[in-house]
Amino acid sequence: MTAGPTHSSAAVDRQPPAAERARTVAVCCAATLHVAGTGSCSVLAATTTADGDVLLVVPTGGGVMTALRGSPLGDVPARLTVADRAPFPLRHPVRGLVQLTGWLVPVEEPDVPQLVLDFADSSPADVLFEVGLGAALVRLDLAEVELEESGTRAEVDPDDFRAARPDAVSAAETELVSAHRVPLGRLCTRVQHWAGRHDDVRLLGLDRFGVRFRVQGRDGCYDLRVPFAEALDGVDGFATAVDHLVSCGPA
Repeated sequence: MTAGPTHSSAAVDRQPPAAERARTVAVCCAATLHVAGTGSCSVLAATTTADGDVLLVVPTGGGVMTALRGSPLGDVPARLTVADRAPFPLRHPVRGLVQLTGWLVPVEEPDVPQLVLDFADSSPADVLFEVGLGAALVRLDLAEVELEESGTRAEVDPDDFRAARPDAVSAAETELVSAHRVPLGRLCTRVQHWAGRHDDVRLLGLDRFGVRFRVQGRDGCYDLRVPFAEALDGVDGFATAVDHLVSCGPA
C-alpha cells in the first residue's frame, strides 16, 4: 500500500511540518501491525495520545500477546503502519502513511486505567471497554518514525513526533467541508481553471495551512495546496481564510 499519487506533489512554501503531519495521520483508525518473528498481527485499535504515547488494543489470545509472553526481554520489535484515507471519492484514497517502528511492551496493570482514558480522549473506540477482558493494552516504544505522502518520504525524529500536536482543522475536516461546501466548491472551480479542462480536480483535504486538491489526469496525478495567508490556530478562522482565497482573484 502506498500513499497518494505516483507523481510528487507540487512544491509549496507553507505546509505543516512533517512531525505535525505525522501526528495528524497517527490518530487515524486504519492501522496494520507487523511483529518481528510473527508477521502480521491483529490490532483492534491504535492511537497516539496527547502525551505522545503510541498505544494499541490487541486480542489477549492473539499474536502480539503470544509473542510478548514468549520474549525473554519482555518486548518485541514491531512496526505499526497507520493510513490516512480521504473521505472523498478519489482514485488513490490513501493521502498519507505513517510507519512507527519500535518495541511493543505490555502496559503495567496500575497504568491501564489512565492510559485507557488517554486513548479515549485521542481516539474513542468501543473496544476500550474490552481491555482487561478479551483485549489487552500495549505500548509501542518508538525508535523510528517515517511519513509518506504525495510520493515523498520523510524521516521524523521520535522526540519531534511526540512533541507535535495533531492538526485541529484536519480533525474537523468532515464538519468544515459540510459547513463551507459553497466557498470550497468555488475554490475548486478556480483550481480547475488553472489545471485545465482535461484534468479532474478533486478536494483532497483540509489543514490549518490551507486546502489541498488532487489533480487527476490521463497520465497520472499530483497534489497541490492552496495556502492560507497565515496558518490557523484552530477552526475558528477557517471560514474567513477560505473566503479570502475565493475573493483574492478573478473568478
